[in-house]
Amino acid sequence: MTHFRSKRLSRPGHGRTTAAVLALVAALGLGAIGDAQAAPALRSGPAADRWTDRPHGFASLAGGTTGGAGGKVVTVTDQAALAKYAAAEEPYVIRVKGAVEMEPFGTEIPVASDKTIIGVSDTAEIVHGGFTLDPGTHNVVIRNLTIRDTAIEGNWDCKDTDYDGIRLDTAHHVWIDHIRFSRICDGQLDIRKDSEYITVSYNQFTDNNKTFGIGWTPNVRTQITVDHNWFRGTKQRNPSADNCAYAHLYNNYLSAQLSDGDPVWTYGNWSRGRTKMVIENSFYDGVQHPYQADTTAELVQRGSVLRNTTGRHDAWGTAFDPREFYAYRLDPAAAVPALVKRFSGPQQRIGGPVGLHVPADYPTVQAAVDAVPDGNDTPLTIAVAPGTYREKVFIPASKPNVELRGTGRDRSDTVIVFDTPAEYGGSTGSATVRIAANDVTARNLTFSNDFDEAAHELKGEQALAMKTTGDRIVFEDTAFLGNQDTLMTDSPKLTTVSRVYVRDSYIEGDVDFVYGRATTVIERSVIRALSRGSDSNNGYITAASTWKGNPYGFLITRSEIVSDAPAGTFHLGRPWHPGGEPDAVAQVLIRDTRLPAAIKSSPWTDMSGFSWKDARFTEYRTHGPGASLTPDRPQMSDRDARSHTVSAYLAGVDGWAPHTRR
Repeated sequence: MTHFRSKRLSRPGHGRTTAAVLALVAALGLGAIGDAQAAPALRSGPAADRWTDRPHGFASLAGGTTGGAGGKVVTVTDQAALAKYAAAEEPYVIRVKGAVEMEPFGTEIPVASDKTIIGVSDTAEIVHGGFTLDPGTHNVVIRNLTIRDTAIEGNWDCKDTDYDGIRLDTAHHVWIDHIRFSRICDGQLDIRKDSEYITVSYNQFTDNNKTFGIGWTPNVRTQITVDHNWFRGTKQRNPSADNCAYAHLYNNYLSAQLSDGDPVWTYGNWSRGRTKMVIENSFYDGVQHPYQADTTAELVQRGSVLRNTTGRHDAWGTAFDPREFYAYRLDPAAAVPALVKRFSGPQQRIGGPVGLHVPADYPTVQAAVDAVPDGNDTPLTIAVAPGTYREKVFIPASKPNVELRGTGRDRSDTVIVFDTPAEYGGSTGSATVRIAANDVTARNLTFSNDFDEAAHELKGEQALAMKTTGDRIVFEDTAFLGNQDTLMTDSPKLTTVSRVYVRDSYIEGDVDFVYGRATTVIERSVIRALSRGSDSNNGYITAASTWKGNPYGFLITRSEIVSDAPAGTFHLGRPWHPGGEPDAVAQVLIRDTRLPAAIKSSPWTDMSGFSWKDARFTEYRTHGPGASLTPDRPQMSDRDARSHTVSAYLAGVDGWAPHTRR
């Protein structure tokens, strides 16, 4: 037979224009900003624009800083696990959940290269300790944590202790972001001994004496960006920069300076030694010596707001132009207090769903799946860039809570494809993608098995694009391309009910191309029945094997079936009894769906000796040229239809309702 291989990714509506309007960018809604009510409007984007998983500033240069990207993701809740993964040789994304208390008091965990340490939500804390990066350490990201309480009552100057929050010694490519430092003895953040390519952004430095120092050698090596940080209740080193090659400070907020009457060592920013420092659009409120420079240093200041400041306001030399190194967004100084109060420190949205990027961080989709921790208990997104990925992908049952998301403008931009038929590995082995885990979502992707059955004569020509056995699986704006057995939604065993929801998607095939025993809802989608070139029988859309104890098998609703097959040559389905299993009694309801002329007037047929009349096949309010009423087309009653809705099929015992989410 001749097989028509379609690659058209039709949208719901099949040719009709679909109106879709994206929401406008939300305003920041920053509220009042004290005396600066006449400040110009921000040119900023939405809140999400305030945090990305890639650094800016100097940490983005000379190869960039990616942390543990490309490595496995782990979640830790105790010191031993945190120390183990932080010191590992291989890359890790280490998610810190809850409060981790250090023993003994003041312990600083060594961090090796290629690590991301990130707090989950805004409640992750490192208590009575911190982190240290020893010489040679590089490519480290530390984000979204509170690091607190190594201060000792009565030991304000911390001369006999050195409990830093984070200390870098001759490290490079480090990003410190959205940290809240509080009550640390000695330095909250010390960037020391010629560390290079550092960015310190959106942090809060609170309640401290020696807050944030940079330098400690006569060499002039360090390049550092310090932006959108909030210094409050601090005394000195906010920061001080000693012999930095380039120190770029912008949009920082210094307020409520902790003053003990010290005329010299209570200050804001200090350009020391031979530092070249540029300060832009910062806000100083009640600060003694807001910015100062040694005679050997250079300091350029422009655009900052000063309120109730005293002492030194030094500015001399030309320093450097930061825009010769990198692009950056400069917020108006008058808006800085509101911005920094809202966006600095740990954020609830950071550290939640982790993003694994293909191919930027992981060369293949499977490599990203392999990085998902076993027993994963929080949402994790695998973001797949546009392209064609010729590979097989398996999400095992041990890796739940995963979203596969194509990042292209259209689902056809990102394709996962392979070409295995069942002849080589069986039906399951033919699948391009297999999902055994629960709570998996796929969006904006195409799944394909491009085995050309017309060009081969094999006993096993089934070629699955997708097989699922997990529960609570969602496919949204996806396409499934193949011929025989394109999409299989199954469950681990006959009496286990798994649920699958397919919305706004496209499915094509010819023989049994929507099949299995999972409870499956296909809504607002296009199903294309491909012609095999026959003038009598071109195939079967469904082959359900629903367990007889499950009232809900397949529901195809508010969708459209299309076909280029001749009129009256396609079946809606047949009952599949795997291995002759008598308790697999197909249930299929097609409701509120348009049918093409290709559908037979007697659309259900027998399979392997099992009569279709013993299965549970019905239609309800189908329409279109293929929706004629005949004695061989069971119609569901209005009464029964009230209990065969999307909600009823998907709810289960846990009330799952993915169709209500937008």
